[in-house]
Amino acid sequence: MSGPDLQDRLSKLGSTLPIVFLSGYGDVATTVRTIKAGAEDFLTKPVSSEQLLHAIELAMARHEASRDRKQKLDALRSSLDTLTPRERQVFGRVVQGKINKQIAQQLGATERTIKAHRHRVMEKMKVQTLAELVSVAERLGILTGSEQ
Repeated sequence: MSGPDLQDRLSKLGSTLPIVFLSGYGDVATTVRTIKAGAEDFLTKPVSSEQLLHAIELAMARHEASRDRKQKLDALRSSLDTLTPRERQVFGRVVQGKINKQIAQQLGATERTIKAHRHRVMEKMKVQTLAELVSVAERLGILTGSEQ
């Protein structure tokens, strides 16, 4: 099995491990194919041990950073899943810059009720400030208002 074939197989199996190719046959088409398919690097022999170790270190660092981002995003999604439908409506409007009075009018609720919902949203999303809440909404891709 060739390296690119192994890469395809691993990808189909759901592997997210970083791949650094080391080949004696560095043709452009294969290099482009493997990089487009997610390889971290493609080195053509001869390669010094320093070059190889550097490529591996970079690939591992990128993989770790990517894994950390995914874990943080998964945690945010889990927090979002704890919100009630009404809290999601309030969340969506708060991050769009609406004040409590406007949200209350839009949702047919009292301002006091909206304040309570907003407080629970902040607690459940584990943020202290509006800026943090907006940042969370941006990372979750819900600033478009689709969560209303």
